Amino acid sequence: MKRREFGILSGSALLASGAAGTAQAAPDASLLTTTLTPMGSERAGNADGSIPAWTGGWYDPHSPILIDVYTDEKPYLTIDASNMAQYQDMLSEGVMAQMTKTGFSIQVYPTHRTAAAPQYVYDNTAKNVATAALNPNGGRLGFTGAYGGVPFPIPDLTGDPLVGGSQIIWNFLTHWTGFCISQNYQSNYVMSDGQLELSEALNYKAKFPYYDPNGSLETFEGYFSKTLYSFMAPGSMVGQEDLLWRTVNVEIKPDITWELLNGQGRIRKAPDLQFDAPDAAEDGITNEDEAQGFAGNPSQYDWRYIGKKEMFVPYNNNHFKFVEYQGNILEKFINPDIVRWEKHRVWVVEATLHPGIRNVISRRRMYIDEDTWIIMVADEWDGGGNLIKVTHCYTNVIPTYPGLLDSGSSAYNLDTGDYVAALTWKTPPYDVASNFEFLPDTYFDPQQMAANASF
Repeated sequence: MKRREFGILSGSALLASGAAGTAQAAPDASLLTTTLTPMGSERAGNADGSIPAWTGGWYDPHSPILIDVYTDEKPYLTIDASNMAQYQDMLSEGVMAQMTKTGFSIQVYPTHRTAAAPQYVYDNTAKNVATAALNPNGGRLGFTGAYGGVPFPIPDLTGDPLVGGSQIIWNFLTHWTGFCISQNYQSNYVMSDGQLELSEALNYKAKFPYYDPNGSLETFEGYFSKTLYSFMAPGSMVGQEDLLWRTVNVEIKPDITWELLNGQGRIRKAPDLQFDAPDAAEDGITNEDEAQGFAGNPSQYDWRYIGKKEMFVPYNNNHFKFVEYQGNILEKFINPDIVRWEKHRVWVVEATLHPGIRNVISRRRMYIDEDTWIIMVADEWDGGGNLIKVTHCYTNVIPTYPGLLDSGSSAYNLDTGDYVAALTWKTPPYDVASNFEFLPDTYFDPQQMAANASF
């Protein structure tokens, strides 16, 4: 795909590279206090004002953690198969395929740039500009020299597109999502015959050592995230736990995954809990590396920067936490009336399988929010070049944290009509508010996980 076909923003987009048409020897960190935000996005709005300027995001230390947002606003645009051609430059191929095949539509609301982060994250991001470096054997393998902030806030877009693409995907994988978090997810899947089933409900605990406010680059041990999934439903899975450690550089330290099967009382390493292994809990509709658009280490793919453009994407979707899933998980898609879409600038990155690597998904295209580095929409193709899946990712504004954090996703199989909705609904007993209190390392110790097992 030729780069110009993505309608790359000229002028302001070139500011994000730190140079226009020349090799970038060293990014200028001062841009993060002038033309760019502290996380590396463009401060200015767009030409017609439909994307406003970033003015600091939404930070309110007195706000409740669980808050609905912009409830007085109405959508100013509805897009479906009847008018999508008018907006095709701002829709992903997967979203348009949904509109054509299933009658899917989106409701577009005014844009709010709510993204924010603590000051220490901004400070670390600025430091990373001078020290972060991709693995010399390939950016897909990882990076070194960064800690506590976006590793590449000013990606190199002037040379090899595999460099810029690798930097951007690592920005996504290590994006600000807090230091510690605990919350419940209720994951439902809908079969092609319209049958609604509860595939799993789980408690998710995560610690991001990369963002330890008391840590440093010198003390960082290399694992940017440690996550523990404890299954709450269905009954056949109660007691099962999965533990995942994710690394910033697979050549230095590999990812590690463990599994505790209910009734056994022992743990085992589970290397199959990654890449394109089907997620059994979701009836194989999704694979292990498809959560939130992409999960795990990116070593199987070459990541190519395509461009930057304005897109309609899901955004500021706190409302999910205030509605129950009954009546909102429809036969082919989530009820469009409860999903908020906005126009934002996104980085476009395309992944193709590295030579000699096998994965059922041969090509992926990610649309990554400029303000948060979070994947908002992801399209996927199989080995035959067929567009087969699209994922919508949802974010939740937490002004007191502050942050715009992942709050779930929905993944659609365009061939079969099946889809998975992995979200935090209001529905009891899975409607506990997210908790950001400190979590001790024992939660993420495989030996401790075995010692705490009930069987």
